[in-house]
Amino acid sequence: MDIPALELQIKTLPNQPGVYQYFDKEGTIIYVGKAKNLKKRVSSYFTKTHDSGKTRVLVKKIAKIKHIVVDTETDALLLENNLIKKHKPRYNVMLKDDKSYPWICIKNERFPRVFSTRRVIKGGGDYYGPYTSVKTVHTLLELIRGLYSLRTCNYQLSEEKIEAGKFKVCLEYHLGNCKGACEGLETELEYNENIKAIKQILKGNFKDSLHQFKRQMRGFAEHMQFEEAQKMKEKIEVLENYQAKSTIVNPKISNVDVFSIVSDESYGYINFLQLSYGSIIRSHTLELKKRLDESDKELLELGITEIRQRFHSNSKEIYVPFKVYLGENIKVTVPKLGDKKHILDLSVRNAKYFRMERFKQIKIVDPDRHTNRIMAQMKADLRLNDEPRHIECFDNSNIQGTHPVAACVVFKNGKPSKKDYRHFNIKTVEGPDDFASMEEVVYRRYKRMMEEGRSLPQLIIIDGGKGQLSSALKSLEALNIRGKIAIIGIAKRLEELFYPNDPIPLYLDKKSETLKIIQQLRNEAHRFGIEHHRNKRSKSALSTEMETINGVGEKTVVELLKHFKSAKRVARAKLDELEEVVGRSRAEKVYNYYNNK
Repeated sequence: MDIPALELQIKTLPNQPGVYQYFDKEGTIIYVGKAKNLKKRVSSYFTKTHDSGKTRVLVKKIAKIKHIVVDTETDALLLENNLIKKHKPRYNVMLKDDKSYPWICIKNERFPRVFSTRRVIKGGGDYYGPYTSVKTVHTLLELIRGLYSLRTCNYQLSEEKIEAGKFKVCLEYHLGNCKGACEGLETELEYNENIKAIKQILKGNFKDSLHQFKRQMRGFAEHMQFEEAQKMKEKIEVLENYQAKSTIVNPKISNVDVFSIVSDESYGYINFLQLSYGSIIRSHTLELKKRLDESDKELLELGITEIRQRFHSNSKEIYVPFKVYLGENIKVTVPKLGDKKHILDLSVRNAKYFRMERFKQIKIVDPDRHTNRIMAQMKADLRLNDEPRHIECFDNSNIQGTHPVAACVVFKNGKPSKKDYRHFNIKTVEGPDDFASMEEVVYRRYKRMMEEGRSLPQLIIIDGGKGQLSSALKSLEALNIRGKIAIIGIAKRLEELFYPNDPIPLYLDKKSETLKIIQQLRNEAHRFGIEHHRNKRSKSALSTEMETINGVGEKTVVELLKHFKSAKRVARAKLDELEEVVGRSRAEKVYNYYNNK
């Protein structure tokens, strides 16, 4: 990937928390990092001067960037560690200490010990974590030790040594914290049953343990042991808090593929999250170009098959937003609530962000494709026969019934064409009558365009409800062009779109690009109309008194107001001050007028 393409990727990153991955030109992942704001963090690598030589080398080797959007910084922290653990990127070893977060280890030995550590040793045992809070680790260990009797000594408890009587029970045995496995007082089978239960706790199955804690808390409270009850309550709160926020490392979701789809008129975007042992280990988004107006179901089935083959996935269960058929051997789950739905929503968010970034990139490097997509989308959303390449929007402005004016703004290919904007002073309507004013300006606008042989728009938007729309239709009928131009009205309150002869309005998705363009047109027409109205009122105000002075015109009034800033100051000015601005003759007329008053 060349440098401009890399810069394009950086420009279109989202301002969201997440994890970023750097790849070299061979496609090897070389660095994984977390960010509170992906765009700011990744941009900083390329805009700052780095003191570390290792960082400068890393930046030179970056050829491609991938990212995964998550909900919180904590999720980003956990996901970062999972990806580092999975991929072991070269530069994470040099640039980041990935052992700085605590883990819980179940030692790989006879009568395993359970303890916290910051060092992960391959083959040393089963590791759970990393955890972002040391308090959570301590609470988990206290929970485990409160429920199960485990050894804490570091003896090598081989069968031969125990039979030979090499060890003696320690104080922990006499305190009831250990059952004396070192003297053969506890069998390996009994001990390992406890270890199995502990592994379930560490995987997130807190149900039985929390129930026991709550029972203990109630028991302490009943016996008036409120300090002990408070300690139990704090442990319960910490564990429930940990369980609720553990989205990325969720032990309930194991060895599952998650797929979601976001689509538009031309493309489908399928996001894939691969989960192994409760952790996201891969994220990928596939872009599919539609050929025959395929449905989301068809695209998703095709995309799932392609992605699973590409990444050699053998998961027996997948999460999807709706039912798809992938054969008898794959369990298809459509989550509705809870953590499963949350992880599916996370996949949807990543698909949406990928789509947004592609739109931003296309807008920069291929504006024609971006325009074509927008036009096709508007045609479909608004149920038009033709793409609205040329749109005109009308708005009336008559504040307190004075100086009625109207504005017409023009968008071509989805963008303002300001040279084509037009103001209208209402000529045939007396008083504030929005309906009659709309009828007049629409008639005048298109009568002139037809006389001049100019091409008519594909779409007219009327800022107003059914009344203004009906008035505009009268003018199109009078000009015999009603069937040639699509026309709709937009009501301000609920963003309702009205069509001729249809009493039921159309409601577009509040986030749709079509509605955003219509709102932009409406707002631009309103701004342009108000600006003209304000200018008319200002001009009228200026001409009210000073222009009644015999021999003083608009130009003189403007010059005086520019210099003196207000009519009051003009009235109080001395003759020589006035003369400096407008000359002797006109100065005398103004001076005499105000002084004679």
